[in-house]
Amino acid sequence: MTTSANASPELDSAIRDALKGVKDPLTGVDWVTGRQLKAVKTRGDTAILNIALGYPAQSRWPEYTALVQQALKTVPGVAGVEVNWSTQVVAHAVTRGQTPLPGVKNLVAVASGKGGVGKSTTSVNLALALAAEGARVGMLDADIYGPSQPLLMGLSGRPESTDGKSMEPLRNHGIQMMSIGLLMDDNAPAIWRGPMATQALEQLMRQTNWGDSEGQLDYLIVDMPPGTGDIHLTLCQRSPLTAAVVVTTPQDIALLDARKGLKMFEKVSVPVLGVIENMATFHCPNCGHEEHIFGEDGGKRLAEECGVPVLGSMPLDLKIRQQADAGQPTMVAEPDSRVAQLYRDMAIRVAAGVSRLPKDYSGKMPAVTVVPKTDA
Repeated sequence: MTTSANASPELDSAIRDALKGVKDPLTGVDWVTGRQLKAVKTRGDTAILNIALGYPAQSRWPEYTALVQQALKTVPGVAGVEVNWSTQVVAHAVTRGQTPLPGVKNLVAVASGKGGVGKSTTSVNLALALAAEGARVGMLDADIYGPSQPLLMGLSGRPESTDGKSMEPLRNHGIQMMSIGLLMDDNAPAIWRGPMATQALEQLMRQTNWGDSEGQLDYLIVDMPPGTGDIHLTLCQRSPLTAAVVVTTPQDIALLDARKGLKMFEKVSVPVLGVIENMATFHCPNCGHEEHIFGEDGGKRLAEECGVPVLGSMPLDLKIRQQADAGQPTMVAEPDSRVAQLYRDMAIRVAAGVSRLPKDYSGKMPAVTVVPKTDA
């Protein structure tokens, strides 16, 4: 049996040079320059590459392997190619003056300026899609007045506390979740003024034991309430948000408010990864006719106007609503469906967008010590 060994310097160099011609389809940076190529080995005339992507994309690995094989087929001495893919998500820089949230590498806010555009359903399916692609994911329900994630996640019951100071997030479908809805009776409204609501949100965020013994969460998805009020400012100014995503429908009234939400993030220096257009088209299940019920290309126009990409365009589908209301979102109920694939593609684009942001080096910086001056 032939065992693998490090490639010779000449072959290693040839392989790396050839691989530099392959750009990551989502980041635009080749895996050599981006330092995702971790090792080059050989077994006979087969090249074995270890590549660690900075974002979860397990469903794309076969496609990416084909790109590598195509690039290396002309390298002398290489007759076959094997690629060992892995995911290595790192923490990225947050708003100036903020420190990372314990147990979490990256916080991504999913927002909309207007209610009723499907933001919460999009949030939970986005989180589940990231998990399905290989990431460790959590969900924070930041809507204090109208929490919906317990219903969408099929969760109930109060969180446990082992020390009386912090809470353990509830888990379902492979992700962690915390919501004010888990701490209140179902029919009890949160009749609180702004300061009380923002304080409750900070406690949910900072007194939850995110992550576990296996490691930090790669992403904590924050399901934001509609609007641009106190809770939004609290999250933007006091929490270590890595980036944000804006959800809208194509209709003008939704775009008007979505534009305000997007501008809010810009004003507080939170990067906006892009726009998700929800309820874009309706496909009649009987005749197959497609209709743009809420208008056409509204999300695309908003994205172009604000200089951000369209991350995904989701159909108006009865099943999405039915599955979410049953606590079995589409990514769980029909993981192999066309709609689930749209959520996966959207999640990969979001994660790739996060990977392109500046890295967080605060934990690697040496401490600064002030030494009093002494007389020589």
